[in-house]
Amino acid sequence: MDRSVQFRRWKTQCLSKADLSRKGSVDEDVVELIQFLNARDQFFTTSSCSGRILLLDGGINGFEVQKQNCCWLLVTHKSCVKDDVILALKKASADTILKFEPFVLHVQCRQLKDAQILHTVAIDSGFRNSGITVGKRGKTILAVRSTHSLEVPLSHKGKLMVTEEYIDFLVNVANQKMEENKRRIERFYNCLQHALEKETMTNSHSKIKKENNPTYIPKKKRNLEKIHGKCITEKNENKLENDDDDDELGISVIFPGDY
Repeated sequence: MDRSVQFRRWKTQCLSKADLSRKGSVDEDVVELIQFLNARDQFFTTSSCSGRILLLDGGINGFEVQKQNCCWLLVTHKSCVKDDVILALKKASADTILKFEPFVLHVQCRQLKDAQILHTVAIDSGFRNSGITVGKRGKTILAVRSTHSLEVPLSHKGKLMVTEEYIDFLVNVANQKMEENKRRIERFYNCLQHALEKETMTNSHSKIKKENNPTYIPKKKRNLEKIHGKCITEKNENKLENDDDDDELGISVIFPGDY
């Protein structure tokens, strides 16, 4: 089957499925971004979360936090206040964890070069834990991720192990991370629009040249780093360089199986 035909079939199947997430719908802060991507022929989104603050009870297995088989005492995709956390903690009966999880997005791309454009935009926007995976059937997935997270234990066997003052401090930290998370989403969306617009113009220019000159051979894929200067100000670059929460990461292309 032609690759483009197969991709359109995958896209139709994916976007027609019911949303099985706990929330049951796309988060408000990323609706416009998701719609923009899904309107493009070369992309469709498979999952997303705009970022959230949550309180899990019974989620510790050894040194690892488990989301399955635990109670979600609190979850919000907005900033929260200390009183909400204190109230939720009264329902705790096991080991409770306060977490902030940043924006995550998975996009299936028609070609590897399409995924590389998104990957560059993601890295430039502060999502430095992003990567690309390629399945054996050719499914190319771009994951937008960062390490801008928070995970702190608050209670053990239902007993609160920290003071309310410390909880207030943690909530403020989580809220600050949420605000930074929103700024990165906005940067990602703005840079993405610019990058795809420039890519379209480049392709159109090459097509016109080829039509006017049959012997014309298009140049190799343009250097994606040219996007950097248009998308991010020097101030933002310095801010991201000094962000200790992010790790350096390159493109990861693997072939372990299908996705």
